[in-house]
Amino acid sequence: MSLAPRAVLVHRSSEYEELLARHGTHGQAAFFLSSRGRDIREVADRHHRAARALADVAAAVPVTWRQARVERRDLDRFLFATQDVVVVVGQDGLVANAAKYLAGQPVVGIDPEPGRNPGVLVRHRPSSAAALLAAAASPGCTVEDLTMVEALTDDRERLLALNEIYLGAPGHQTARYRIGPDDDAATAEAQASSGVLVGTGTGATGWLGSLGRVRADAPALPARTDRRLVWFVREAWASPVTGTAQVDGELCRSQRLRITVESDRLVAFGDGMEGDALDLTWGQSVRVGVSDTALRLVD
Repeated sequence: MSLAPRAVLVHRSSEYEELLARHGTHGQAAFFLSSRGRDIREVADRHHRAARALADVAAAVPVTWRQARVERRDLDRFLFATQDVVVVVGQDGLVANAAKYLAGQPVVGIDPEPGRNPGVLVRHRPSSAAALLAAAASPGCTVEDLTMVEALTDDRERLLALNEIYLGAPGHQTARYRIGPDDDAATAEAQASSGVLVGTGTGATGWLGSLGRVRADAPALPARTDRRLVWFVREAWASPVTGTAQVDGELCRSQRLRITVESDRLVAFGDGMEGDALDLTWGQSVRVGVSDTALRLVD
C-alpha cells in the first residue's frame, strides 16, 4: 500500500525571533531597535502575520496526509521524499533556498505578506492552500518547470541552484582561474576577477539581472522556463598574464562553461547559501550548465 502524501512546510525564522534570540527579551529588543530609529511593533506585526500564515497552511493539510516542517537553516539536513508536496511559506528567495535540495517534488509558494514580496515564486495566499495541496497531489497538476543551473566538479561533486551559481574567492577577494567552453580547452582564458556568476531566467529577476542591466552588449536574459543560461565575469582586469576577452556569454542546453582554479582556494555556492558551498583547490575544474533537474512550481 502506498504512503499518503506528506506536506513539508518550509519556513524561516522571522526578524523578531532572531532579535529575541540575540537580546533575550522583547524589551531589550525594542530598545536595540529604537536606538537605530526603528519600531519593534512593525517587526512584531510582521512576525505574527507570518506565524498566522504558517498556521493557516498547516490547518489546510488534509487529515489523511502526513506533515513535517523544516526551517531554512536545516534544509541541508532534511531528507525530502519522492511523494512529498513542498509548501514554502515566506519570501521568493526561500523557494530558491529549498529548490537545490529537491528532485522533482511539486512546490507551492505561499506569500504571508502580500504586497511586500514581488511574488515571482510565492504566488498564492494562505487561503488557497487547501485547493493547491489537492491540485499538487493530483496526476494532472499544472506546474511551471523552472530551469535550474548545476556545477559539476572533476571529482563528481554537484551543486544545484535555481537563481545562480557564484564561483569566486572566499571573502570576495581576487579569484584566479581559466575560463572557456568545455568542448574547446584551447580557447580558455586566464583571468583575475571578483568571480563568475552563471544564472537562469529566474535569477534574471535578481543578481543576474543587475549585472545584465549595466552592460550595454550583454546577452539577452532568459525567461524562467528557457533551457538557457547567461554568465558574467565580475570586474575582470587585464595584466600581462590575465585577459578580459571572455567576460559574458550564454549556455544552451547542451553547452557547459569550464572554469579551472588557479588560486589556492575558491568556492562555488548557489542562491546565496554560502554555508553550503563547494571548496575548490588549485587545478580543480568545474563544469557549469543547464541542469536536467527543474523546479516544479505549482501554477
